[in-house]
Amino acid sequence: MKLLFRKGPLFYAEYNIRLLIYLLARKSNLLVSNDLDTLPANFAAHKLKRTPIVYDSHEYYTETPELVNRPFVQGIWERIERFIFPKLMDIITVNQSIADLYEKKYGKKLNVLRNIPRLQTESKPLSREECGLPADKSIILMQGAGINIQRGAEETVEAMKFVDNAILLIIGGGDVIGKLKEMAKNLKLEDKIIFKNRLPYPELIRHTRLADIGLTLDKNTNINYRFSLPNKLFDYIHAGIPVLASRLPEIARIVEGYNIGRIAESHDPEYLGNLITNMLSDVESQKIWRKNLLHASSELTWEKEAITLIELYKKYV
Repeated sequence: MKLLFRKGPLFYAEYNIRLLIYLLARKSNLLVSNDLDTLPANFAAHKLKRTPIVYDSHEYYTETPELVNRPFVQGIWERIERFIFPKLMDIITVNQSIADLYEKKYGKKLNVLRNIPRLQTESKPLSREECGLPADKSIILMQGAGINIQRGAEETVEAMKFVDNAILLIIGGGDVIGKLKEMAKNLKLEDKIIFKNRLPYPELIRHTRLADIGLTLDKNTNINYRFSLPNKLFDYIHAGIPVLASRLPEIARIVEGYNIGRIAESHDPEYLGNLITNMLSDVESQKIWRKNLLHASSELTWEKEAITLIELYKKYV
């Protein structure tokens, strides 16, 4: 869809007007609106055409980092949400914490559908040599498409000052990657940190399986980070590698509930470095974590999670 405006309120206004025209001109049996910025057009089409609608909220939209420091714009989206949300029948969101927030706010029960990968069949493994990784050192992995500010990446790089016989492997992109490379150079840690660009998912998972610890260290700086449940957590679980995570409710519920790693209570680099060293050297805990990871990976699958989605859509198909 080619739009005249690229950003700001005129962009969203034009986008929803054009989207509404598109939806009205086409026959459909069900409308699915992904996030609040598509909801006005979908809800209008739902009313005008009497077509059923499902709202799929991927985050707590009005508290995203892009809106929390812009109270006027945030207020507009709040009013849109307040007008439409109570009138919706079927709503999906990504975890129980966000579902609870919406229920408290609007008195609506939501369907929880976590973004969990399918049960994976073992593909041909890659060796560390094939991936350009050292065979004689432990691998600490941080991966993700959004390695951005407040994700704990800067502290992790600095933590490598306190970790021996290991390398930090950072796979993916994000707005702090340049800063991380500069930090590695300034701290003389270039021999301890390897950067790789985004990889196709099958290749990424082959790299993930080679790691000894997987990191997910988002900070509790806003509601969406606080209640995040990142895809990489499930990638680590399905790859069978222990997890070091920050204490965020949804993540801690899984890491502690299945006992598949440790929770970091601080982002202090020295604390993180010592915790990583302890995890790598704790042979007995490693055995327990890896056994529990097998159980977790068999339970946390898309095949089981999708039952919620199938039951929801049964009434429409």
